[in-house]
Amino acid sequence: MDNKQSQIPLYKAITDFIDNQNISLHVPGHKNGEIFVARAKEYFQSFLQMDLTELAGLDDLHAPEGVIQEAQQLAADWFQSSYTYFLVNGSTVGNLAMILATCDSGDQVLVQRNCHKSILHGMELAGVQPIFLPPAYNKINQRYTAPSVATVKKAITEYQEAKAVILTYPDYFGDIYPIQEIIDLAHSYNITVLVDEAHGCHFSLPSLPVPSTVELGADVVVQSAHKMTPALTMAAYLHVQSSRVARERISYYLQMLQSSSPSYPIMASLDLARYYLATFTPEQSKDLFAYIEKIRACFNDSDDWVLEQSDDPLKVCLRVKEGVNSQDVKQLFEEEKLYPELITDKHILFILGLEPTIDPNILIDKIRRITNRLIFCSKRATIEEKNHYFNEDITLLALSYADMRHQKQKWCNWKEAAGKITAEAIIPYPPGIPLLAKGEEISETKIKKIQDLLDQNISFQPKNRRNGLYIYDVTEGE
Repeated sequence: MDNKQSQIPLYKAITDFIDNQNISLHVPGHKNGEIFVARAKEYFQSFLQMDLTELAGLDDLHAPEGVIQEAQQLAADWFQSSYTYFLVNGSTVGNLAMILATCDSGDQVLVQRNCHKSILHGMELAGVQPIFLPPAYNKINQRYTAPSVATVKKAITEYQEAKAVILTYPDYFGDIYPIQEIIDLAHSYNITVLVDEAHGCHFSLPSLPVPSTVELGADVVVQSAHKMTPALTMAAYLHVQSSRVARERISYYLQMLQSSSPSYPIMASLDLARYYLATFTPEQSKDLFAYIEKIRACFNDSDDWVLEQSDDPLKVCLRVKEGVNSQDVKQLFEEEKLYPELITDKHILFILGLEPTIDPNILIDKIRRITNRLIFCSKRATIEEKNHYFNEDITLLALSYADMRHQKQKWCNWKEAAGKITAEAIIPYPPGIPLLAKGEEISETKIKKIQDLLDQNISFQPKNRRNGLYIYDVTEGE
C-alpha cells in the first residue's frame, strides 16, 4: 500500500480541532454539542463535536485548497481517477451534476431505461432528449438487467447526434454486464459515458472479482460510499477522468446543487471510507470470503425460495417460489430482527458488510424458525403474468421536457389511463427505478404491473396512487 493512503487528513484536522477545546462563537447553533435536547445529548454528543463549519484549518468543500483537497486527491489516487469530488448529498447530486455538466438543452442522450429516478431528474433539468435503451430480461432470475451491446450499437447508429450514454453498473442486485465493450464502442464515436455506480464503491478492492467502471475508462462515475462501504448516509464520490467533460462545469453544478454548509461528519466519513478500502488487507479479504460462504450456506435453497448467484459477493438475493408472498417472508425476517435492503414481488435482497456482523450459527437458527413458520402461511395462486413491462424497443418520451412545462395536468383513474401521457413518475422504492417515467405513454402492461405491486403492498413514490395518477391534459390529435 502507498504510505500516503494511510493518511486521513480531513478526519485528523477535525479531531485536532476538537482536541484543542476551541470555544464556539460561530455556527452551528449546538455549539460543539453544548446546547442540545437533554434526552438525546448522550447519543449525539461525539457526533456533534465533529459537526463543524468552514473554520481556519478545516478548508472549504466548494473551493478546496487544504485538507479537503488533500483528502480528495488521496481518493483520486486510490480510485484511479483524474479528479475525485466529495459529495454530501448522495449519488443523486452526482448524477444531476454529471448530466448538467455534460449535456445542453436539446441534446440527444442514450440512457438505460431501468435507471434510478435521479438520472431522469437530471435529464429533465438539462432539457435533453432521452433515447431509452431497453434492458434485457433475465428469465431465470425474473428481472431486468441492462441494455445489450447490440442494443447500444443500434441506438448509436440510429441517433448519430447522441452526446452521451448514461448507464447503471452494477444493478441493485449486484449484477454486472460487459460494460467495457459499451464504453469502448461509445468512445469510438466520441460519445461521453456517464455511469451511475452507486452500488460499486467497494469494487476498488483488488480482492473483489468485479472491476469498477473508473478502472474501465468511463468518463464520469458516481459512487455511493454509504451503500457498500463504511461511510455516513449521503456520502458519495464523483470521479472524473476525461477531457470530454469540463471539470469546471462539474465544479459549478456541484456548487449550485449542494449545500453551502456541507456536513463535516459526512466529508470525514468519505476520507475514512477511502482509508478503510486502501488499508483492507489480504487477510481481511480471506476472512470476508470465508464469512460470505458461511452466510450464503445459511440462506440455502428452501421450499419457499431460491438463493440466487450474484456478481457482487456482498449481495444475497432470495427469489421466492411461485405461490409464496414475498411480504410474508419479509415480515418473518423482520420479526427475527433481520431487516432486508429490498423487497420486490419476487425478490428479497440482503446486503452484507465488508466484515462479519452476525454469527452464522445465530443466523441459521433464525432462518430455521422462519422456514418452519412459513409452512403455516397461506399460499397464493400462481398468476400468469407478462413479465416484459419495459418496452423491448428503443423509445422516446411522448412529450419533450420543454413541452411538459406548458401542459396542464389532470387526475386520471387507472382504468382510463392506457394510452395517456403520465405527468409524474411512478416509482417502486426501493430500488427507485420508475415503472413509468414522466412524459411516457402509459401501457396496459405497466398498469397491470403497478396494480399487482400495489396489491402486494410494495412501497411506491408518490404515495396514494392506488386509484390513479396525474396525466397531461393533451387533446387527442395534438
